[in-house]
Amino acid sequence: MNPPVYFAPLEGMTDAVFRRTHHALFPGVAKYFIPFISPTQNLRFTARDLAAVSPEHNAGLFVVPQILTKNADHFLWCARSLCDMGYGEVNLNLGCPSGTVTAKGKGSGMLMDLFALERFLDCVFARTPVPVSVKTRIGYSDPDEFGELLSLFSRYPVCELIIHPRTRAEFYRGTPHREIYAAALEQTALPVAYNGDLFTAQDCLALMSACPNTRALMLGRGLIANPALARELAGGPGLTLSDLRAYHDRLLEAYLTAYPVHIALGRMREIMKHVVCCFDGAQKPRKAIRKAVSLAAYEQAVQNLFEGCALRETPGFGPEE
Repeated sequence: MNPPVYFAPLEGMTDAVFRRTHHALFPGVAKYFIPFISPTQNLRFTARDLAAVSPEHNAGLFVVPQILTKNADHFLWCARSLCDMGYGEVNLNLGCPSGTVTAKGKGSGMLMDLFALERFLDCVFARTPVPVSVKTRIGYSDPDEFGELLSLFSRYPVCELIIHPRTRAEFYRGTPHREIYAAALEQTALPVAYNGDLFTAQDCLALMSACPNTRALMLGRGLIANPALARELAGGPGLTLSDLRAYHDRLLEAYLTAYPVHIALGRMREIMKHVVCCFDGAQKPRKAIRKAVSLAAYEQAVQNLFEGCALRETPGFGPEE
């Protein structure tokens, strides 16, 4: 039996509109993680935060809000507020590699200072009103850092440890250090999930074959490109061209209803940058979609993609051609 599939939080793509549309057409995702909220000393949610986490915007979905902060009091305020909304889990972001985030000591920037991280975790796990999962990288600059990090995490009741086996310095380059992930499964009693470069069903099955004790798989770019991937892993049918066209059209309609045209087009262009990887010979439509600044130009480029390019036998995310 294949493990649960989680949808990774991808800022600017997996918002509430996206989550609702994906869930309606492609079952199989066990948890959708909400792109991070970054609480400040004001201790209040922004309008954007509320649009992301309001229960009515996530009705019928199993969603987990992600929190990005280095301040334990800010984390606890956010966790309590989310608990009051009915959330049964929050996720701590120790993985974001963005320079604007790590420069503030947040995200994977917290992995630089184990003493500060320990103080943070001491405070959070002593007072949190809700279970806390952790999404982490294996170090800031060197994979060898993960031994001490894993020992630290293992001291706390982390409800799930989601490991992306790259360092912050590696961003998304190169091959994930799966040997370090495999070793972690043997070295901790915590429930462990895997995240990183799972783009096809074959990728997922290979990871599970090598690491059968994996609790769950978290997919990001792979699920953006192939929205049927979780369904396929659960034993359902793979992606078809008609599936993908219906999904695209429904998602575009939902975005146009929720946002001004320029914002809707921006969201769709970013998503389609991944989806075009599922097609053969899509160089011209890819460029046209990327450059489209009007709704008419965008829709024509998408029509050219669906009518002029063939869906790959194994559709999935990949490098641009």
